[in-house]
Amino acid sequence: MNLTKTKKATKLFAIIFAASLLAGACSNNQSTDSDDTSGQTETPTDDSTTESKTSEKVTLTLLAYDSFTPSPNIFDDFTAQTGINVEISLGGDAGELVTKAGLTSGNPEADVLWGVDNTLLSRATSKNIFTPYATKNLADLDESARKLVPNNEATPVDTGDVCINYDVNWFKQRNLAPPLTLRALTSSNYANLLVVPSPVSSSPGLAFMLATIAEFGQDGWGDYWKSLKQNGTLIVSDWTTAYYTEFSGSSGKGDRPIVVSYGSSPPAEMIFANPRPTTAPTAVAALTCFRQVEFAGILRGTKHEREAQLLIDYLTDIKFQEDLPLTLFVYPANTKANLPEDFVKYSLRPESPLQLDPDLISNNLLFWLDEFTNIVLR
Repeated sequence: MNLTKTKKATKLFAIIFAASLLAGACSNNQSTDSDDTSGQTETPTDDSTTESKTSEKVTLTLLAYDSFTPSPNIFDDFTAQTGINVEISLGGDAGELVTKAGLTSGNPEADVLWGVDNTLLSRATSKNIFTPYATKNLADLDESARKLVPNNEATPVDTGDVCINYDVNWFKQRNLAPPLTLRALTSSNYANLLVVPSPVSSSPGLAFMLATIAEFGQDGWGDYWKSLKQNGTLIVSDWTTAYYTEFSGSSGKGDRPIVVSYGSSPPAEMIFANPRPTTAPTAVAALTCFRQVEFAGILRGTKHEREAQLLIDYLTDIKFQEDLPLTLFVYPANTKANLPEDFVKYSLRPESPLQLDPDLISNNLLFWLDEFTNIVLR
């Protein structure tokens, strides 16, 4: 098993993670305006959300993960309506975003953060990163996602699923049934076929690890990973390497036909292909999926809180939400947003995805990552 790529990432993550926990502990002892989450920041009136351009030009910095790629001119309407410019700052993986935001809590380098998901939510809120805000679009957002943030510490912006993806043609050519469950991946039929981004350094990798904990329980997931290791599972540092280099079913030249990716990866393969194939070259094992919910939030300490509220409103409005399926390949959190036909046709939305309570994740994540390191990386 090739583990060299992940050992350096493991050490770096441990140092950053420990520093962020210390900073979070210090910030929790400080008195701030947002400590009382029972008092919500009021939703602005309709007049204020469409207010005329401000006399003083304001530029908001939106901090997001590296793969945040909405349409190039998506913020033009927001600027035209409000006079507020939006500058996007990319800050690595979602885990890196939370760490950076935690270290600068109360004195942020940006105004709004996009991309904290439910695997990292409790960690983010415990560090007092966000200023609560109830967007004017709150009633239109996915109800189950809203329940994860009852005090509106952050705002749901999209949902998706991390799942096992497989190369359809690879299995068809060998007359071999693809693995449809997590347990199946330990079978000798699939020895040396799976590539997984590390949960230590990758958000989808972390979601996959949590899926195994949800499936096999806190007493059984470690033995499951021992079986995966014995079956030749390859662990790499990030999703990009896993999907585009090691996986055989994408534009990569890899020799592994099974990969941890997203439920929306098959429509991406179809839409970006030229020429477009008649059927999707990859497929998803529905019983392996873990539900992800992504959030955006106003960073506590921003000097432009009022303007940041307007941006949160825009991020959850129909126009921006309908841009997400074919740019970020996620489902809009706004239930009134329409989905593109190709996205619906080729993506998979599992009816009963694997899930874990965010508080359970927060209370055990460091221990689980340590266990993973001991079992798989050493």
